[in-house]
Amino acid sequence: MENREKELIENISAVNSDVADAVARAGRKPGEVALMAVSKFHTASDVEILYRAGHRSFGESYMQEALAKQEALAGLDIDWHYIGGLQSKKAKYVSGRFCAIHSVDSAKLANLLNKKANSLGVVQNILIQINTAGEEQKSGVSEEQLPALIEEISDYENLKLTGLMALPPFFGDAEGARPYFARLRMLSEGMEKLFGIKLPELSMGMTGDFRVAIEEGSTMVRVGTRIFGQRPG
Repeated sequence: MENREKELIENISAVNSDVADAVARAGRKPGEVALMAVSKFHTASDVEILYRAGHRSFGESYMQEALAKQEALAGLDIDWHYIGGLQSKKAKYVSGRFCAIHSVDSAKLANLLNKKANSLGVVQNILIQINTAGEEQKSGVSEEQLPALIEEISDYENLKLTGLMALPPFFGDAEGARPYFARLRMLSEGMEKLFGIKLPELSMGMTGDFRVAIEEGSTMVRVGTRIFGQRPG
């Protein structure tokens, strides 16, 4: 455990340093970009180590795994984020359990999340996932569908739309993702003007490309492998 604790703390310290460096190089202010530690496939004990070291934001992609960790770490004030694809039938298990759900991609899902949040008497923060490259294997709404979905969500009292999220295509060179990050930023700015709303969050950038994402306006980067190492098994 001591070796694992040392490894995790050193890893997240290095990532925090790199994020801060990227923020400075992009001419942005300290604190403008949050680091989410993507803990899927890793243990609750790993999460607890990083929590005890001062980190608070963790991302999960699988409902059952996420809820099990929440139960195991129930006494800790962790900021859990749900970042994986979410089937409508599972919405009732997720709404109200996460500080933000990043993967809302349909009016049906939004409606179910709102109903569950209403029954709990809470307001659920959400982000809309955009499929910026139109990849069939990935979730997310198209650019053309986005205005209608925002209009639908605006009628829901128990959902708060805070921003947009995207998973661009994988590139060996991080520069390949730049146009997709830039496009998400422009989409956000366009929706703010169209609807007269604020969308402060841009959830984009992962282990291999977060520097480019920060240059293009990301407010939250999602890093797993560089913090936790390769997924088990």
